[in-house]
Amino acid sequence: MSDTMQKNSKIFIAGHTGLLGSVLVKKLESDGYKNIITRPHEELDLTNQNAVAAFFQRERPEYVFLAAGRVGGIMANKTSPATFLHTNIAIQDNVFESATKTQVRYLVFYGSSCMYPKHCPQPIKEEYLMTGEIEDTSEGYAIAKTAGILACKTYNNQYKNNRFIALIPNSMYGPNDHFDLENSHVLSALIRKFHDAKTQGGKKVVLWGTGTPRREFIFSEDVADASIFAMKNTGKFMNMHYNIGSGVDYSIKELAEIISDIVGFKGEIEWDTTKPDGTPRKLLDSSRFLNFGWTPTTDIVKGIKTTYKWYVNNIQAGMH
Repeated sequence: MSDTMQKNSKIFIAGHTGLLGSVLVKKLESDGYKNIITRPHEELDLTNQNAVAAFFQRERPEYVFLAAGRVGGIMANKTSPATFLHTNIAIQDNVFESATKTQVRYLVFYGSSCMYPKHCPQPIKEEYLMTGEIEDTSEGYAIAKTAGILACKTYNNQYKNNRFIALIPNSMYGPNDHFDLENSHVLSALIRKFHDAKTQGGKKVVLWGTGTPRREFIFSEDVADASIFAMKNTGKFMNMHYNIGSGVDYSIKELAEIISDIVGFKGEIEWDTTKPDGTPRKLLDSSRFLNFGWTPTTDIVKGIKTTYKWYVNNIQAGMH
């Protein structure tokens, strides 16, 4: 039997309702994959070891995309670091162990760019991981994700296979993201702020920090595309993690201007410089992954337009 994902292969997508999981389901289905397994959190709590073990024994998925986890912006990370640490480590630990015991063929795991040191040479190469202090606002989450990347490597070493593929996408955005101001990342929070100001007739929007930090964003469909590409090209990967980015970064000020323009907010933007900026810059060097022959296709304006349209149709229409 072939090692590559077949149209009838059993594929488990953990976190299928989230930002990345939802688009993975959509893409795989449109590519003709017929045997996709998903479970809502109410039916399968991935932090519960026995439940995960029973699920893997029963379903025996051949390919796994581990897109489940607890994510949030600066505020959420600062207020509940233990929850971020525990939840993500528990999910990874349970899924990796069960995937090994039931001999899953391949599993794609996602790290996060916040794992890299706060003051990192730019663009960030894979080997810079664990070479310096990380941003303290996302410490719990970053350490959990680092443990996941390390787990991929150690399982592959110990069991003499490259079952675990570790990808590190930069700041991801798109439909099905969180848009509440407490838990969302910068891009979706800005969409929400500008939309609220526009609809409520606000004259100005106050944003955190100086607007100078630079961030690289990647559209969720591009990450899903890269993930499926990885599953189809498993033989190319070494036992290491791979960065996935768009290759372009924007200052938060530039991002705010792009979003206010797309949303149609006509007021002014004010910067509250008493608030933290976070890491000064996060641009990934994705050349290793790009050299396999994959390229992202969505530029930021197109991606934000798609995301904003989804936001207006879904969140504003009262679905969430």
